[in-house]
Amino acid sequence: MSSPPEGDDWIREIKWDGYRTQLIVQDGKARLHTSSGLDWTDKYRSLATAAEKLNVKSAIIDGEVILCDDEGKPDFKRLKSAIHSKSDCLLFMAFDLLHLNGKDVRRLPIEERRKLLQDLIGPENDPIRFSESFEEDAKTVFAAIDRLGLEGMVSKRKGSRYRSGDSRDWVKTKCYAEATLNIIGVQREKGKPAMVLCADRSGAYVGAAVVTFPKLIRERLWERVQARKTARPPKGMAKENAEWIKPGLIGRVRFLKGEEKLRHATLKDFEEQ
Repeated sequence: MSSPPEGDDWIREIKWDGYRTQLIVQDGKARLHTSSGLDWTDKYRSLATAAEKLNVKSAIIDGEVILCDDEGKPDFKRLKSAIHSKSDCLLFMAFDLLHLNGKDVRRLPIEERRKLLQDLIGPENDPIRFSESFEEDAKTVFAAIDRLGLEGMVSKRKGSRYRSGDSRDWVKTKCYAEATLNIIGVQREKGKPAMVLCADRSGAYVGAAVVTFPKLIRERLWERVQARKTARPPKGMAKENAEWIKPGLIGRVRFLKGEEKLRHATLKDFEEQ
């Protein structure tokens, strides 16, 4: 969604850039499962140890495992290596409660579930943290989240029950970012939008961006592509229907935050080095 829903019928939270995780506490023992059902308790040992200190007999909590950088912002790129090394710097941002002390609370309104969750976690239970909500209007909250360089916002309909999977009661609105990337090739197929293929500074392919320039600027781009064409694709690339070019053409690309590959990306500008 390009803009968050307005009105007083919504709870507004930060969309955390990490791995969706279910935390299960039962009789003093904790387990953590991925969104696909894998048991990652051993990888998240520091979080499991912290969860076992919660003052609760049993609970199932929905949240996101994240890693923060030196500025306190989620750092998804470093998260994978931190999980692999079983880092004790991981955080679990708890945002919903499914079960509490043997009782299924999924049918309770979200406001009640979050109040129970907040009481369970407490104000300062690092590294298990409660994901706070914001009272300001949607535009103000989203603008602040965007300025902070965060991934986006989640709007949750007040009074709603918990539902697994996608739901109209939970609306995600992502922020956009821009980056300077190497243009390594193009795709021009009849009846489809023209796209540039992009790589980061290390040469790793990161995805494609749509070319939306007016005719004159587009023709300038194609001239530069033609002058740099090569028959040899970059190492590890075997994309069909692609025209490959020699290094030296860079582009400014706008894309959605929080994705491993470019998504909803457009080429905003280009130049030769």
